[in-house]
Amino acid sequence: MSDRTLRGCRILVVEDEYMLADELKVELEQAGAIVLGPVSSAGAAIEIIEGAVQLDGAILDINLGDEMVCAVADRLLEETVPFLFATGYDAAVVPDRYASVVRCEKPLNLRRVVEVLGREIEQ
Repeated sequence: MSDRTLRGCRILVVEDEYMLADELKVELEQAGAIVLGPVSSAGAAIEIIEGAVQLDGAILDINLGDEMVCAVADRLLEETVPFLFATGYDAAVVPDRYASVVRCEKPLNLRRVVEVLGREIEQ
């Protein structure tokens, strides 16, 4: 992915801020991705993971209103699906088991998020 395009990649977006979720969707689609979601709850995200024929990557907000996204992150780790956290939380809040997961801080630079996700998928 020399251009950091995500052409044809199926990307799950889990974000509870409507405007940010929509902006992520647009940016990912411009990079050629097929966006699953966005969804704003862990339950909806897990349903997509379970029903997806293929999932190439994901962008997860750590805090979804009154719930954390840990169940989704754990499921993605089990399935070996690359993902990153898009969050305003400090690294100290992120559980140790996600120490190797890239964290993009809010406010997000959407192009950077797409580039980082592209690199994670390439690995």
